[in-house]
Amino acid sequence: MQTAGFVLAGGASSRMGRNKALLMLGDRTLIETVASAVREAAGNVTLVGPPEIYLPFGFPVIPDLQANLGPLAGIETALSRTTAAWNLIVACDMPRVTPFTLRRILDAAETHPEALCILPTVRESFSVEPLCAAYHQRLLPAISQALAAGIRKVTDALPRESIQYLRITDEGAFQNINTPDEWRRVSEQR
Repeated sequence: MQTAGFVLAGGASSRMGRNKALLMLGDRTLIETVASAVREAAGNVTLVGPPEIYLPFGFPVIPDLQANLGPLAGIETALSRTTAAWNLIVACDMPRVTPFTLRRILDAAETHPEALCILPTVRESFSVEPLCAAYHQRLLPAISQALAAGIRKVTDALPRESIQYLRITDEGAFQNINTPDEWRRVSEQR
């Protein structure tokens, strides 16, 4: 199965007050940590965000086709540039995501050929993780149409019949960082 990996890094980080992707996690930035995990799982990685910020990290970088429209626009950008059928798309602010968990998502894509999206679920409340998921390239028209209609929430843009849910028991793998307090707690646990 041909796969590609993308890391979304085009956000404003407004609640953090500075670019989350550039926060240091040990001796690497958060973007380097997440990009390395995605590359290991998918075999390659491309960053979706401002090239002027991310090119120095040595990964391929593509700018958002539509700036300031949130992560759904980043997914649209990735799917419009990919040559792979299945695309692992992960937000840059998940410091605990592992190649093992990401590979499980891609493996689920291979075992569910009828699906166009593999969405991990992690809590008893059936919370889904659309910013750490696998998207088939054939979802591009639906995502572009949703954006054109003013839809910004990722899960609202996905045709329900195209989704395959994947239960993941490691909730920590999907912890994302949005505020200085959340970052402090993650930094203290290392």
